[in-house]
Amino acid sequence: MCRLPEQPPKLLFDENLATRLVDALGREFPGSLHVCNAGLRAAADRAIWEHARRHGFLLVTKDEDFYRLGVLEGPPPKVIWIRLGNCSTDAILRLLREREAEIGRFLDDETAAFLALA
Repeated sequence: MCRLPEQPPKLLFDENLATRLVDALGREFPGSLHVCNAGLRAAADRAIWEHARRHGFLLVTKDEDFYRLGVLEGPPPKVIWIRLGNCSTDAILRLLREREAEIGRFLDDETAAFLALA
């Protein structure tokens, strides 16, 4: 799954992450969505997985279930697994901004399925 340099990654934020991440990271990751804004509020993991796959999103979660699903299914979608534990939304914002270049390389790496960020 290669992308042109001018096409930043699109993130699909899982329900366990704040909806305000979409607006706060709009400059770095335009086209991103929260599952609630994608009509997937309280949806099954499989439905979220399929939405991310069909629409070219990287799935961002704090949930280990998507890691397990990825092991079974393989990418796409690729999964960014936030491993900060109990933390603030501001901590997640800082983490994603600080690791923006790494997220871009992860998207370009055809062999990578998961990126754990802590």
